[in-house]
Amino acid sequence: MPKERFQNPAVGDDIKLRLLTYNSNNLADVEEVQEVEIYFLDPTEVSDTNPDGRRLVQTLLTADVSQEETGHYSVTFNLEDPTFTIGRYLDVWKFTVPGDDTVISITQKFQIHPALWYTSDKPIVYDFSFRFMPNKLRMGSKRYLIIDIMPNVPTGSDLERYYYNLAIAAPLRISIEQACVECMPEEEDLRLLVDCDLVEHREKCRAFYFLDTTDYDEGIYNVWFQMEFGGNTYISDKQQLQIF
Repeated sequence: MPKERFQNPAVGDDIKLRLLTYNSNNLADVEEVQEVEIYFLDPTEVSDTNPDGRRLVQTLLTADVSQEETGHYSVTFNLEDPTFTIGRYLDVWKFTVPGDDTVISITQKFQIHPALWYTSDKPIVYDFSFRFMPNKLRMGSKRYLIIDIMPNVPTGSDLERYYYNLAIAAPLRISIEQACVECMPEEEDLRLLVDCDLVEHREKCRAFYFLDTTDYDEGIYNVWFQMEFGGNTYISDKQQLQIF
């Protein structure tokens, strides 16, 4: 699975870079994404005419760009050695909008980190906590749930940093079911509305899941999360979401 720009990608990983485009506060399609240029910020290339030392390392064309939904574009590629090395990068998106031939350029940032190695005399024994917000939505709302992943480890140590990196890189899944105290056990599957969906939008130890409640009923819903890493499966307690 490709990593997001803030998931500590390393050399050799696949990475997915995204661009969201809005018009009058609504997601809107552009006319065409012409190309995405990837620049390495090379300290040896810094000069008066190139103050950030940018050096072009790859160009992705229109055919390489995927449109995932309205106003949501992405490119996925491999951080192949030796083209890519540890350091800071820019992804420069060039596109046109309907009714205007002017090429618009949007610059975003990402960083390639060293590969994460850690040795220990014991397996992964510590835990993770999960929480999300908001936990109360008006019926018909379309919102991102913000999910926080919190390692429960001793603080101020290499171990803590290691577990934070586990949380950043590990795939996260979400499940949602309608709470129904009086339902019979055989009806439980009918109340499962989201079944282990992968939460793709990630930013360090935070994840974002888009929830459209248009077809949801009013009531209380159980929400829980699942994460796998290092041979362990972490399943959170069921937390509650109210739709009113």
